[in-house]
Amino acid sequence: MSLVVPAVLPSSREDLAQKLALLTAIPPVSRIQIDVVDGRLATPASWPCAAPEEFQAMVARGEMLPALEHVAYEIDLMCFDPLVKAGPWLAFGATRLTLHAESAPDLPALLAAARNQYGSLVSLGLALTIGADLSLVRPCLGEIEYVQFMGIATNGRQGEPFDERVLQKIERFRKLYPALPFQVDGGVSLTNAPKLLALGASNLIVGSAILRAENPTAAVAAFDALQGSYSV
Repeated sequence: MSLVVPAVLPSSREDLAQKLALLTAIPPVSRIQIDVVDGRLATPASWPCAAPEEFQAMVARGEMLPALEHVAYEIDLMCFDPLVKAGPWLAFGATRLTLHAESAPDLPALLAAARNQYGSLVSLGLALTIGADLSLVRPCLGEIEYVQFMGIATNGRQGEPFDERVLQKIERFRKLYPALPFQVDGGVSLTNAPKLLALGASNLIVGSAILRAENPTAAVAAFDALQGSYSV
């Protein structure tokens, strides 16, 4: 299984289809994250939040995400009302949902509702911004399978610079919750990946460093090559 989880921030239906076709053809890729940005919790709005009618038409046609036989899909819900947004993606074949701490005033209730609605077939994760308090994690421990640390100061955009403050946050987290898996999303590069792996990251969510690479397959391989040298 690949250490790297490529991330797609779609600007249109066609953009999503093109990027998924590229990524699902890279043999080590076993999971892909799709970012859903509503334009309120984070900006700018991504597809399909910017074109809900088109999305609903796809749902009505019973369309599915590609390559489900060897790729698992994770939906990063940077939006309010995340469970409303999640439903169609699960119908498309997604099996993992990342919910952001700022998306609801009562996180334990939100996660309990998600678990009650979707059962054990869907993995739930909690995303924390650099400024979020780690105390948010403890009330959610019974429902989440992982934590996602945002490595950038401004969420919802690819190509943002990595914020080194997340490293100290992860160090504190590891002392508090040594057995809880975590992944890092935003600003991940071959330069900072060794530090993240040394801190115990189970996965690296990588967007622009793969999709903007001259050779995306080689970019994935370069990240995966770090696993044995730096991971714990």
